[in-house]
Amino acid sequence: MALSVKFTRAQIQGLALARLGNPLRNGTLQTSRELCRFDPSEAELLTHCFLKPFRTLEEHRFFHEQSLGENQVYQWARTVFRQPERLLETSASLARRLFEKSDHPNIKPGDLCVSLVEGLMVHGRDCQGLCVVKCENTVPFLEISVRDGDLRLLTHEGIYPDKIDKGCLIFNEREEEGFSVLVFDKGGADPLFWNRQFLGLTPRTNEDFLTKRYSELCLEFAKRGLPPSTPQESRYQLANRAVNYLVGADEFDRDAFERTTFREPNMIDQFQTFKTNYESDHGFRLDEGFTVSKDIARKAKQRLKGTLRLDTGVEIRFRSDFIDQSESLCEQGFDEERGMRFVKILYHEEC
Repeated sequence: MALSVKFTRAQIQGLALARLGNPLRNGTLQTSRELCRFDPSEAELLTHCFLKPFRTLEEHRFFHEQSLGENQVYQWARTVFRQPERLLETSASLARRLFEKSDHPNIKPGDLCVSLVEGLMVHGRDCQGLCVVKCENTVPFLEISVRDGDLRLLTHEGIYPDKIDKGCLIFNEREEEGFSVLVFDKGGADPLFWNRQFLGLTPRTNEDFLTKRYSELCLEFAKRGLPPSTPQESRYQLANRAVNYLVGADEFDRDAFERTTFREPNMIDQFQTFKTNYESDHGFRLDEGFTVSKDIARKAKQRLKGTLRLDTGVEIRFRSDFIDQSESLCEQGFDEERGMRFVKILYHEEC
């Protein structure tokens, strides 16, 4: 079951700060000595800014190759939920771990904010949360103030709420299974650094997740996994067969899916190699049997449309309902006299 979260009553109760450099560039680490406290209006603004990026993310959980208890961030989250008064010291431990892990030249310095959140609603139940966000970029802003009876324009640099670079929201539920966690990383140099190396997270592979990942995997394969000479319309047809299988199947079966989608043994082999590389790049494995999420499959079907751009300046747009019939309504070939390829589309009348 997908994670159901409501943020309407959520509010930050305490906030610890840290400033992190990059150790390879002689950067340093500074952590706050006291928690930041706010009046109600400030707390409401900060809560909205910090929690806004988490509203449409997939669920993750903590893990460790040996045992869950070996995951440090998981243990620190347990500590804060059981002893909220230890938020400051626990946040310093988190900052030190992130600083030590930031030993790559492409990892940017930034500001870390760790806060305890009350009033979250998870599956209709009140729940605490631990919010960890890192801001790597500042933006200039202007302030008009009064000085000596006249107006003055001041310039500052600060954090723009919509530009928070990395984030993790840990919910105090399903503790024995690694908690429920939402996470994002906007354009990190290493896509596995924040999720895997620092936090130690893995996706919670429910039916929504698996259906979405398989549809994305097949679209990527149709786009990048086939030989460069593969015609664009053939790529669309393959992607359409994959999505149609998900829409029509109640239970996903890998063998049936591959036979229906790819048909030829050599293409199945190409897909399996592409899938292995995809799993390695994203840091998780996809199950080979699961219940298909019909809602996710239908959304994938609605998004499936393509454009065929030709080097002669012609652009042909394919809707998903046309792709369903494209094998009988679209023909391709080669004109020997002109030495050029062609596409022939059959139709009854103009609409």
